[in-house]
Amino acid sequence: MGKHTLNKTPNDVLTDIANKVKIIRKSKGLTQLNLADKSGVSYGSIKRFETTGQISLDSLLRVAHVLGKLSDFDLILVDNKDNDVSHLFSI
Repeated sequence: MGKHTLNKTPNDVLTDIANKVKIIRKSKGLTQLNLADKSGVSYGSIKRFETTGQISLDSLLRVAHVLGKLSDFDLILVDNKDNDVSHLFSI
């Protein structure tokens, strides 16, 4: 599936996250090696992640922490019952 569809595949999501991390890393003036040093994630893992999207969850969280994006994970797998507006339209 393409990245502009509603039905993304897991690989699409991984690729999107890797691209976003790369953009944020560069905007902060960090090289892959800098990010590896600061996060404690190996340079090879950072390089592989930005190329393929493959990374362990632990490593991804370490990278997100260094980039100031760890709190973004608070939005994952949230129970959206409070955000469901369908009850406003029931008769």
